[in-house]
Amino acid sequence: MAGVAREAIALALVLATTASVLLFLPDSCSAVLQRFHQPIKANGSLSLLVVGDWGRKGQFNQSEVATQMGKVGEKMGIDFVISTGDNFYTDGLDSVDDPAFEESFTNIYRAKSLQKQWYIVLGNHDYRGNVSAQLSPALPKIDHRWLCMRSFILNSEIVDFFFVDTTPFVESYWSGDGHQYDWSEISPRESYISNLLKDFEAALKESTAPWRIVVGHHPVRSVSEHGDTAELLDLLLPILKVTSLIPNSCTVARRLTFSLVSWYLKITG
Repeated sequence: MAGVAREAIALALVLATTASVLLFLPDSCSAVLQRFHQPIKANGSLSLLVVGDWGRKGQFNQSEVATQMGKVGEKMGIDFVISTGDNFYTDGLDSVDDPAFEESFTNIYRAKSLQKQWYIVLGNHDYRGNVSAQLSPALPKIDHRWLCMRSFILNSEIVDFFFVDTTPFVESYWSGDGHQYDWSEISPRESYISNLLKDFEAALKESTAPWRIVVGHHPVRSVSEHGDTAELLDLLLPILKVTSLIPNSCTVARRLTFSLVSWYLKITG
């Protein structure tokens, strides 16, 4: 089996996060979910940073973490960055002209090593704002690094990343938890989730990459205060089992249990 080196560096702990990255060994992709390609290094490896729950306009240690991300990114020669959502606190963006975009993103992650492509999904706090603003093609014109979609696939030869929009799965967000959410373009919930799961399962089955990584804002399993995400246990986990990504006896997720944390991953084929 090909050797794989993984190094994770926790840069700061502030609050518990709901961001998750699911990492699996397998036992190209869907034409429905949009796909992007990320080249690997000449030596066949890939390096990246993963961060979530970060959009604080530099406060709550965001600036300090960004500084350390820049140092780690330079040392490791990262190829790109993944954001697992909650990109702008506390209620997403108001519009494409919201100054929070530059105050929390462009003006914070200024290190040379972080001027790479960012692949981004939405979190529940993002859904409390104007979702179409974060998805708008206007933002990459302001900052070329920004690539944000609800769900998509990133292929990088030795690994396929499957980005899944997990917020709509959580029923309490729809039934009323004291906040307003932007469900435009994805309501009714049942149809949206059904179509997403169908496309997701098809893409997983088609993938032949040595590594497959599923990225989403909410964890399937977690020992943090938020606990497991019941809806993902019911709807997403069975697909991971059917596609032979997870043996029934295995732990299904390694959760990032830090806020404003960056993890460094190095993957070799």
